[in-house]
Amino acid sequence: MKIIGIDSSGLVASVAIATENGILAEYTVNNKKTHSQTLLPMLDEICRITELDLKEVDGVAIAAGPGSFTGLRIGSATAKGIGLALDIPVMEVSTVTALAWNLYGTDRVVCPIMDARRNQVYTGIYEFIKENTEFRISAVKDACAVMIDEIADILNEMGREVIFLGDGVPVFEEKLKALMKVPYSFAPMHLSRQRAACVAELGMRMFAKGEFVSADEHSPEYLRLSQAERERKEAEEKNKA
Repeated sequence: MKIIGIDSSGLVASVAIATENGILAEYTVNNKKTHSQTLLPMLDEICRITELDLKEVDGVAIAAGPGSFTGLRIGSATAKGIGLALDIPVMEVSTVTALAWNLYGTDRVVCPIMDARRNQVYTGIYEFIKENTEFRISAVKDACAVMIDEIADILNEMGREVIFLGDGVPVFEEKLKALMKVPYSFAPMHLSRQRAACVAELGMRMFAKGEFVSADEHSPEYLRLSQAERERKEAEEKNKA
């Protein structure tokens, strides 16, 4: 089995190829280039280096949201294009679940936070549960868009130690220091951002369970309206008034 993983939900652009034997290749870039400029060249490069024929690929896993509206659209368009061209299914992986997967096996609560602007974060709350020789990830709170104060209150009520990670950490670090009443920490830099390897591995697990859609059926999960849609809605409400 070979699965392509793609994550362009935030500032990071990441592409990976996973097999049953592990991650064959991963290419991750964190700079200001638009993902439309980087994703396909990155995929081409890892295919060239690994001598992978895309016809051997069984499915494509995409970080389907939440996240940056532009980044999600670019990633989804890329996944749909690959799926349609190769006639393979698409596994829709939650962005924040894939982020939490970075901390596989921890006994602490994991809270990925992505900056959603307007003092909000895209987030979720996760824990890892031991089953035989492996861990499974369990959502204590599913992916959502909330105020940073709200997620801090929920975590404080849980009363368990928390690890934060994601691009929302540098944005809200000082605020979290003031809000948190339970022990907490921030993941180190090599574990704190999106990785296509996590998306690919979770996608492989979904593929094995038959949890996928066709490329035609795939669409990203934004969780809330875009800024342009919000402004249009606000303008329409003002006009009605």
